[in-house]
Formats: sequence, C-alpha cells, structure tokens
Amino acid sequence: MSKFFSNKYSSLEAYTPGEQPKDMKYITLNTNESPFPPSQKTIAMACEEAGKLQLYSDPECTPLVAKGAELYGVKKTQILFTNGSDEILNFAFMAFCDSEHPIVFPEITYGFYPVFAELNGIPYEQIPLKDDFSVDYRDYVSINKNIVIANPNAPTGISLELWQIEEIVKSNPNNIVIIDEAYVDFGAQSAVSLVDKYDNLIVTQTFSKSRSLAGARLGFGIASEALIADMNTIKYSTNPYNVNRMTMMAGYGALLDNDYYMSNCKVIEENRAYTKRELEALGFLVLDSKANFVFAKSSKIRGEELYLKLKEKGILVRHFSKEKIKDFNRITIGTKEQMEALVCAIKEILK
Repeated sequence: MSKFFSNKYSSLEAYTPGEQPKDMKYITLNTNESPFPPSQKTIAMACEEAGKLQLYSDPECTPLVAKGAELYGVKKTQILFTNGSDEILNFAFMAFCDSEHPIVFPEITYGFYPVFAELNGIPYEQIPLKDDFSVDYRDYVSINKNIVIANPNAPTGISLELWQIEEIVKSNPNNIVIIDEAYVDFGAQSAVSLVDKYDNLIVTQTFSKSRSLAGARLGFGIASEALIADMNTIKYSTNPYNVNRMTMMAGYGALLDNDYYMSNCKVIEENRAYTKRELEALGFLVLDSKANFVFAKSSKIRGEELYLKLKEKGILVRHFSKEKIKDFNRITIGTKEQMEALVCAIKEILK
C-alpha cells in the first residue's frame, strides 16, 4: 500500500478471484466456467464487430436490449446490460444503499457483496445460514433493510423456492431486494416473473456461466422501469460505454442461439447428478446444488488437503478458508470426461 492510498479504503479486503496458475495444464474445476465453447453464431457475430473497434460501442446496447426483453418477456426499459453481473450489482449498491439504507445478505455467499458494501461505505449485516447450509427465507421477511441474495447461493448451490423469494420481496415494500441469479439456468426458479408485480425487486443474471461468455464480461439486470432508470443514471455517470462492441454482439448471438446454451445446461445438470452420486459413494457429504458446481466434504480428508492433492494431480477446485466451510471444496461441473477424471483422482487420493 502506498502512502497515497486513501484512508477510506485502507481496510478494504478485495475480492479474491479463482486461481489461474500457468505452471502446467490443469483441469479447471474452480471458477465455474462453462466447459462448452460459445456457439458458432456467437463467435461469428463477435468477430464481425472486431473490424469496427475504432468506433465507440452503442451505449444503449440496442439490439441486445431488444432481444433480451423479448426473451424474458419484459419491456426494453426494464433491462440493463452491464460489464458482467458484478457491475449491475455494484450499480444497485451505489444507487439504493447508503448510511441510512443498509443492506443484509447471508454470512456465507458470493464474496463480492461485502466488498461492494465496504467500497461504497454501506453498513451491512451478514445473516448465518441454517445448519444444513440453506438460506432461511424467514430471516429476511419484514427485515426493513435492503437485501441481496444469490439464488442459487454460492458456494453452496442451494436454492430458494420462488414463493419464498416472493415472501421476502412483498414483506419489504420500502426496501430493495436484489436476487442474484448467476446460476439460475442450472435448475432453479427465476424471479423475473415477479418483476412486474413488485417495484422493489431487481433480478440480476450473467452470461458467464450458462452462456459460455465468462471472458466476454456480460451481465444484466431486470427490474421496474424506475429502478432501471436509476441504475442507468449511475451507468452514465461512470462508464456509458460499459459493454464493448464485440461483447454486445456476442451476447446478441448467444440470445439468438439460446436453445444451444440451454441444452448445454441440461448436460451439466446430468454431469452434476453423476458427480454427486460418485462422491456420495466415496462417503462425501454433497449439498443439493442447483448450480453448475457441487459443494462437498469428506470425513476422510480435510478440505484444504484434498484441494492441494488434486492440484498436484492437475485438477483445480476451489477451497475457502472460512471456518464454517473450510472442510468443503466447491467443484465446478465440467464435461463427463473431466468429472470422471476428478472421481478417479479422488479415489487415488483416498487410498
């Protein structure tokens, strides 16, 4: 830290992304990327834009907004595309939270929530999960504070039912409720259907997981027209050209090829079920995930030790040092061959 670094950020603990070592070729099951490439149409549309990079991108993302609104059944004024879903989340924190409007979220969840709160000087509260690592929706009913919940949650993969989300939203009419649906396409219920019913709901999603565009950085939020207008004020006050030309058209191509991506999600769900069965047969506790990963622990080996031994064998999984989950590892679901390699490596380690 330099002597010039502002004191207001001196205690900030930055988010730690998944490791990407370059010392050997790994099977990467640690960053929740899709194992499938983008569709040919997605690639072709991005490549076509590469010849126009001397021009600014369309700040309104016109074709992308039109197609996204059509696919999700909302007005074009109810959807906002951003540089990854992290940006739409930060816009929401900036627009609706402050010292008088704190925010709450689960104690074990996506690591960016406390970072966004601290970065923006927002008081926050972390609510413990239940003993089975699920979110108890009743903890958030009539809490009278802004709320953000990842559904399915990360790193557990456990999801809330749609009626539980609705109970949270309707019981806090004077506060914003953000439902972060980064993993919703792998078997959970989306809350987009509630947006027209409740003017305090923001649903965020990403193209990084289910649509194979983690490297393109594209996310979006769906909400009432008024909330989207508020977040557009933040966007145009910080980075009006936040989605570049190639990413915008890659996203457009992905929405045109939506069936391809949703079919890939079904394959991942099948591979997730296979992985869960195999790990449970080895004595693992595997939480009931609706995401493109599983969260698992073994009574035969510590979580960190398993993570390190798998790394030695060229397989990366994600280990967290937080006390309550230090014996777990989060394992991204890849191809069937990758998951078979994982199971084989774990069997060798447990010997």
